[in-house]
Amino acid sequence: MDQRALRNIAVKPTDKTPASPARLRYLEAAEKLEKLSRERNLGADEWADLGALYCRLGEIQKAVDVLRKAQREHAQHFRIISNLGTAWQLQGDLDQAAAALQAAVRLAPGKWQKLEEYQLQLVRFRKGQPRDAQVLDDLFGIQFVGDGGQYEAGKLAPGQRKKLPADAAAVTQQLGLWLPADGKLLWQLAELANALGDVKTAAAIMDGCVNEFGLKSPELRRHRQITRAAADELAKLAAADSGFGRSSHETHSAFFKPRSKRPLAARLDPTPLPPIKSDGINAIPWSVVTDTTVDRKYKPTFSKYLQELNGKQIELCGFMQPLGEDLDMASFMLIEYPVGCWYCEMPEVTGIVLVELPAGQTATYTRGLVKVQGKLKLNASDPENFLYTISKSTVKEAD
Repeated sequence: MDQRALRNIAVKPTDKTPASPARLRYLEAAEKLEKLSRERNLGADEWADLGALYCRLGEIQKAVDVLRKAQREHAQHFRIISNLGTAWQLQGDLDQAAAALQAAVRLAPGKWQKLEEYQLQLVRFRKGQPRDAQVLDDLFGIQFVGDGGQYEAGKLAPGQRKKLPADAAAVTQQLGLWLPADGKLLWQLAELANALGDVKTAAAIMDGCVNEFGLKSPELRRHRQITRAAADELAKLAAADSGFGRSSHETHSAFFKPRSKRPLAARLDPTPLPPIKSDGINAIPWSVVTDTTVDRKYKPTFSKYLQELNGKQIELCGFMQPLGEDLDMASFMLIEYPVGCWYCEMPEVTGIVLVELPAGQTATYTRGLVKVQGKLKLNASDPENFLYTISKSTVKEAD
């Protein structure tokens, strides 16, 4: 979730989708530094920060221009050179990226040197591949597939375990946070999750690689089918476990446990949200929904904007989660992100929306992103029911 929030900072708002709160904070920070640069010459750290902000905001040419200028004044400043390498990489100029990152490795403080080396290795590997190649990056010198082409859920290819660095997952996670729009880094993380025996995380990440990033690698899709089948089987075993002891799904709990589910979240700022239409459809981001808080007695507090939407037509994109085993559904749960195992990754109650279709109509379950339109109803009094319901809904694939 951290990685998605970072990626969404670069998404420019549209008439239907407002800017994320994180994007607004990054824009504000960049504007402050831009204003300061017109009043005086920025220091090296300030130039590095401004370049990094532009990278996050998707303004890559601005980032390159700012950091090249800063490099001429501060040729030995690690963060400027490192950020310039990342900016070149994001722009697709891998030769310039490799040159800058090589210098960054030389200048890096001890705790960052290894990570800089891995980013340099990533760039050098991709330099040797066609620009549109969808192959797994060779970051750690290991094979996830056996010599006979076999790929197993929850296992690393024979003879490879000793070659796998102990910090491989942590390195890949960090690279993914530096390069949040890089789908192949997520694929790498999925393969590592599977190699470490965490098939449900592997399956969930591979779902995202295909559904969100549109990766079409036959190898990825084959691995996704294998890990998804294994994860679904584990979920069935967990569902069948009715005891109060150790549930079977605990045996595949995620190896990556973020310190917070939404570490970049902030209180919802209502200013960028569009005016509410009484006679039209109001497209809303998930931040409007998840800004809800619930006290110990399950009494919710909805944002003022969400309260004003109560009883009105809304549009919300998300992922289906069936209420039972029937995949042809008259109602289902809508969640912000796809999950590999409902029992291990169930969102908080503030992140689950009940969707009800008109009488006599059903929708077929799909793992892809869907767009739901219907009438919003808020529940502030019944702790046994969902906080939000979208009734008389239409459901279609998201654009």
